[in-house]
Amino acid sequence: MSEDLPSDPPAIDSRGGFAAAIQWGFARAMREGGRSRRIVCIDRDFALWPLDEPALLSSLTGWLKGGAQRQLVLLAATYDDVPRRHPRFVAWRRLFTHAVSPFVAPEDLAGALPTLLLDDDGTLVRLIDAVHWRGRASADERTVLPWREQIDAVLQRSEPGFPAQSLGL
Repeated sequence: MSEDLPSDPPAIDSRGGFAAAIQWGFARAMREGGRSRRIVCIDRDFALWPLDEPALLSSLTGWLKGGAQRQLVLLAATYDDVPRRHPRFVAWRRLFTHAVSPFVAPEDLAGALPTLLLDDDGTLVRLIDAVHWRGRASADERTVLPWREQIDAVLQRSEPGFPAQSLGL
């Protein structure tokens, strides 16, 4: 996936553009020689993300196995639809419970969650208008820093969520 990484981030001007930008963001964060140890994904419910793509899951597997302390952090208001919309991702996540950290935002902040992907190496993909599919992707540390600080503050108030195994009788 990362070997075909375009130098410029894709435009987000349609649903397909958003999916391409998310894949670009993951690929840039996981690129060989990159310094990303943490990828943070935020959305209200991850319904429209391409989390079930086999190529993405394969790349994430390689990235997580490629270095100690690598972590995929998810923050959502709810994960209710994830098992139905992304069954491959749910099965994959069970294998990487040690490296995938899903959180549920506090109720007072859940409605204002942005849709974005960021890493610790300047990658940012942000959906600004979900109705008209407008957003921005960039590779600029200055753009990411304020988002990282805001998200870290929300994560501190969030609870773990989306267990890898559901308990039941």
